[in-house]
Amino acid sequence: MSLEWYLASRYLSARSSSRFLNLSTLIAIGGVCVGVMALIVVIGVMSGLQKELRDRILGTNPHIMVLTYGEGLRLDRWQVPLAELRKDPSVTVAEPFVYSEALIFQDVNYQQGVALRGITHSAADRLSHQLHDGEWDFDAEDLDLPGIVLGFRLASRLLVYPGDTVSLLSGHGAELTPAGFIPRFKKFAVVGTFKSGMYEYDNQMGYMSVQAAQDLLGLDESVTGLGIWIDDPWLADEVAERLEADLGFPYTLRDWKRMNQGLFSALKLEKLAMTVILLLIVLVAAFNIISTLIMVVTDKTREIGILRSMGMTARSILRVFMFQGMIIGIGGTALGLAGGLALSWTIDYFGLISLPGDVYLIDQLSIRLDPSDVALVAVLSVLISFGATIYPSRQAAKLTPVEAIRDE
Repeated sequence: MSLEWYLASRYLSARSSSRFLNLSTLIAIGGVCVGVMALIVVIGVMSGLQKELRDRILGTNPHIMVLTYGEGLRLDRWQVPLAELRKDPSVTVAEPFVYSEALIFQDVNYQQGVALRGITHSAADRLSHQLHDGEWDFDAEDLDLPGIVLGFRLASRLLVYPGDTVSLLSGHGAELTPAGFIPRFKKFAVVGTFKSGMYEYDNQMGYMSVQAAQDLLGLDESVTGLGIWIDDPWLADEVAERLEADLGFPYTLRDWKRMNQGLFSALKLEKLAMTVILLLIVLVAAFNIISTLIMVVTDKTREIGILRSMGMTARSILRVFMFQGMIIGIGGTALGLAGGLALSWTIDYFGLISLPGDVYLIDQLSIRLDPSDVALVAVLSVLISFGATIYPSRQAAKLTPVEAIRDE
């Protein structure tokens, strides 16, 4: 151990004549610890929110959707672009879907808006892990009516269960009669309910087969669009741009990043703002380090003079107090990292954070910590602590032996 390290650690050790200094040191360490712990937890919460939303959106929606210009939500002769898409090596799955909105009711005294999605049987198989009650079989042989799977919150409000019958009223494809427009009406059998974890989907979405949706909406053989899944969802924007150029007019492709750009941009900005605000806690702790070192310099002035008279250089004195400040910064950072990781694990394991789903889209939050985020917090904390040592350390190094020894 070098002399500078020995003196720095000794100045931090407990002595009966400097209890106030020891208390100041503990407060400085505690300030750094609290700041780092808060940063770790908040970054974990924001990262967890982003990941949960992303995973649940990707778990329900296609990575890329193929629509058309100028024809509304209607894609005719979709078999041609579908065949072209399936030839592309980056496309793992491509299939048609139907999307529309309608009124759903069991009792005419209560109607509820519902977002309808007509999907293929292979898409239903991919969503089978979301099944909450009943089954995903839209075309079971024992059914006299086409089947529908509702979000469990929507089914709860309608007071319907698997085996019940609901009615759907759609203005899409309404027929014009002398009495006015007559909406399309059809009965469906509720075959199951699903729970995606996304409040919006569970609250107002229903799935049915593509054929049943086409019949309800009067689309004949047309669909709303084509859904595409690829190996790497993060490349969806690049793949969509390339495929749109290959397909040409009148097709337009929308990837999941583009469709949810506003949501994830807001979350990213909120994460950055919270990080900057909580970083101020570490800055406040840095002022504690400065004040602690200044008091140590004042208390040890005579000792500094003696050390200088014995041949210790100004640079060595500078190192002593820099090392002392670094011990406080590194110690507080280490304790904060340990406390932040432990608190984050506890919150995540026991599910202590619940959210209003109608505001945050999900009702349960998990914490996700990226090692790079943790490392960045640790580095910033240590750098701030190091910066706090510069002024008091330089003041100590400027003391001349004679003036220091004469100090009262």
